[in-house]
Amino acid sequence: MFSKNENAPTSKSVETIIGPSVKVEGNFKGEGDLVIEGILVGTLDTKNNLKIGQNAVVEADIKANNAFISGKVKGNITTKGKVEVTSTAIILGDIKAQVISIESGALIKGQLNMPVGDIKVEDTHLEPGVDEPEENEE
Repeated sequence: MFSKNENAPTSKSVETIIGPSVKVEGNFKGEGDLVIEGILVGTLDTKNNLKIGQNAVVEADIKANNAFISGKVKGNITTKGKVEVTSTAIILGDIKAQVISIESGALIKGQLNMPVGDIKVEDTHLEPGVDEPEENEE
């Protein structure tokens, strides 16, 4: 999506930009890439990619294909693919995605959920005296 290794999206790939001086209230639904640099309050649903800029404030439950978060989000984030959280991000809500990347310094208060099917973790408790090397008494 908008990773560090890729160039910033061109104006041709971004369908909607909410600029830094813009405040949107209500239910926002779109098909293309979305960049938010301003304020959005309500709900947000895009079929493609979402970028929330460093100075942006979003108070909404978010659904997107992929999300790149640098600003403040109050609400749950659900993606089909990847969520990238930068060091400047503050998220108050749950994140659900196949892949979650969090940079050091980001603040998140919520649960992370990566639905990858059935994961079975075997219970491997060590009992005292079992699997420990015996000491030689001389």
